[in-house]
Amino acid sequence: MPDAKKTRRLLVIGGSTVVAVLLSAAAGFHFFFDKPEGTGPAGPKVPREAFRNVWSPRQVLLVGLGDSVTAGFGARRGYSYFDRLVANPPDEFADLAGINLRVVFPNLTVTNLSLSGSTSPQHAAKQIPRLTLAPTNVFGLVVMTTGGNDIIHDYGRGTPHEGAMYGASLPQAEPWITNFEHRLDTMLDVISAAFPGGCRIFLASIYDPTDGIGDIENAGAGLPRWKDGLEIHRRYNEVIARVAARHSNTRVVDMRREFLGHGIHCTKFWSPHFHKDDPHHWYHANLEDPNERGYDVLRRIFLIEMAKVFASPASR
Repeated sequence: MPDAKKTRRLLVIGGSTVVAVLLSAAAGFHFFFDKPEGTGPAGPKVPREAFRNVWSPRQVLLVGLGDSVTAGFGARRGYSYFDRLVANPPDEFADLAGINLRVVFPNLTVTNLSLSGSTSPQHAAKQIPRLTLAPTNVFGLVVMTTGGNDIIHDYGRGTPHEGAMYGASLPQAEPWITNFEHRLDTMLDVISAAFPGGCRIFLASIYDPTDGIGDIENAGAGLPRWKDGLEIHRRYNEVIARVAARHSNTRVVDMRREFLGHGIHCTKFWSPHFHKDDPHHWYHANLEDPNERGYDVLRRIFLIEMAKVFASPASR
């Protein structure tokens, strides 16, 4: 008969090995495939004191321009960043209860012209021309996301071209990047001209779901590898920063910086952008748009930039 102690020992060793393999597999799935979204508020704190006083008693028109990020794709009604700029949802987080633009602009009206799937050529040719000339007593407050779809469309399914450059080499993309700069300059000029009573434009940078690594093929979305994608993405954000700097009424809302570490590598503690306080995914499944926690983040960083402009006594 076999030694009972030896048999038990082998069973224990075998069982321990199976457990170790399962734990290893679970850890591997967590670090390389799992994208937990988390719960509760996300993003930086908004200074409540900046919202204690009215910023302006003027007639203010808030305008949303651009792509699906401003259109709020994937969010419930009332939970996009644009909606939450205007009004708090019923289950608002305690730290932002009563903080919205209607509090500080009591004579606020709102229109959102943004369209899901649209690109910067479409914004310039079709969307921004829909702006009508505002009366001189109206101040324009414009929020805008543009350029992101230029980069990710058409998901590598066709030959890269302007407005759908996924898969392009940097030399191919160079003239399209130049055109984007000229186009964005013109768009900001046209927006400003629509508000003879003055306006402020808050223009978002383009976020990176690869957390600065550029391995979009590992996103689990079926996207092919793109050798020059990260560099083209960087160049587009440089254009946004450069053009905004040329327009004194325009501020960049740095969506890229705020979302770093909350993309497809959010669970990897060894990542340089890992956030141990919130190691969660802020993107919708399509990678083009935020999830609802991501929209909360966007609402916060837009409000913070607006407070820097309007909340000081000199600006009122």
